[in-house]
Amino acid sequence: MDDTNILIKQRIDKFETLKKDFDVAHFPNGYRKDIDVSQFVSLYGDKENDVLKDITTIHYMAGRIMAIRGFGKAAFIHFQDSTGKLQAFFERSKLGDRYDLFNKLDIGDVIGLWGKPIKTRTGEITLYADDFILLTKSFRPLPEKWHGLKDIETRYRQRYVDLIVSPKVKEVFLTRNKIIKSLRSYMDERGFLEVETPMMHPIPGGATAKPFVTHHNALDMGLYLRIAPELYLKKLLVGGFERVYELNRNFRNEGISTRHNPEFTMMEFYMAYADFNDLMKFTEDMISALAREVLGKERIMYQEAEIDLTPPWKRYTFVEAIKEIGGVSEEVLSNRDKSIAFCKSLGLDMLGSESHGEALASIFDETTEPKLSGPVFITSYPIDISPLSRRNDKDPSIADRFELYIAGKEMANAFSELNDPYDQKARFVEQMKQKDAPSEIDEDFIRALEYGMPPAAGEGIGIDRLV
Repeated sequence: MDDTNILIKQRIDKFETLKKDFDVAHFPNGYRKDIDVSQFVSLYGDKENDVLKDITTIHYMAGRIMAIRGFGKAAFIHFQDSTGKLQAFFERSKLGDRYDLFNKLDIGDVIGLWGKPIKTRTGEITLYADDFILLTKSFRPLPEKWHGLKDIETRYRQRYVDLIVSPKVKEVFLTRNKIIKSLRSYMDERGFLEVETPMMHPIPGGATAKPFVTHHNALDMGLYLRIAPELYLKKLLVGGFERVYELNRNFRNEGISTRHNPEFTMMEFYMAYADFNDLMKFTEDMISALAREVLGKERIMYQEAEIDLTPPWKRYTFVEAIKEIGGVSEEVLSNRDKSIAFCKSLGLDMLGSESHGEALASIFDETTEPKLSGPVFITSYPIDISPLSRRNDKDPSIADRFELYIAGKEMANAFSELNDPYDQKARFVEQMKQKDAPSEIDEDFIRALEYGMPPAAGEGIGIDRLV
């Protein structure tokens, strides 16, 4: 039996003793607190003991014990709730025989406690406990050290423990909530309608990715968890809504890493009577506004590097970026065979049947993307890797498309939308010939385009990466 299992057994045995010898209730649910840690600190944190001694209000609090320091007949604990951490002081002279019960508590236990505020000699605001109740016994001990790369997988798999012992992780959750609220407010104020579209699709579409497959028993038909909401949102443009957005989950049955998750949150939005240039301006204004509202500044630190989100942001065409940032020659980029050969020289797996655009995309990913500290817009992608984008009027070999990069990560993908139904169908046919492409054409989407979709631009922003 390993050490963890021994400790769990000890705590289980201790809990049985508490119930037998101290008549401790079995996971009670009747206790109610009347104040949070942050409220308590706000009320009393700046007051001195000569003021606090006149406080007669008894405050009922609750939280998880994070530390215990015993001194014989007295002890301090630190406990935390969802708003912060607070010190509490327990004395045998106050608690009497219940101090023996207090001595049986463990780090990780959830307790209710009540009393008055005091300041210690070091000036720390503290709850002087009149009494307490054990609400939840923690049978599994909290880890003493819960940080560093050696624990990264366990932290992701047991996020609940990570949240208990890592305050910075909780801050990320709270910041994420603020970002999403601000994002919704930004879109709503600019006339966008938030919608929800189907999560299960009869045909995977809206992006080139491998889907998760499921089955509808009542209809006896295969379905796919959506890889993107794009086609359904465009149907709403056909139906007459000119500005729509959706903030929801997408699912892609591909690799998993700290950069790619099989399910992730995306905001996708569409704007009629706009093109990709309009969305570049819209995007830099939106993200810089989010930074000001959530963080109060446009210059932020990320992984020891400063990122300046102040508009306007740099812009490069796809080929310019590979040449100027990736350091690849024009000779390599202008010829398909040389591009594929260059990919192989980089150690990339190539079949040899890739299109010129696919080869350039592999070169971009390997040589250029990691160097895009950003924020920077990359525009003018090859049309053969942009199956849903509108062709450029001056150069039909490229798409009116951009991707946004910040800190070497793709944050957004956007383009002027293809609204020619027959060009779109031809692209779908070509896409079907590719590996992992949909096995059939979404004829209903083509039908919708035949009714007429207004000129528009659309964009998807990865919320997890943005956070």
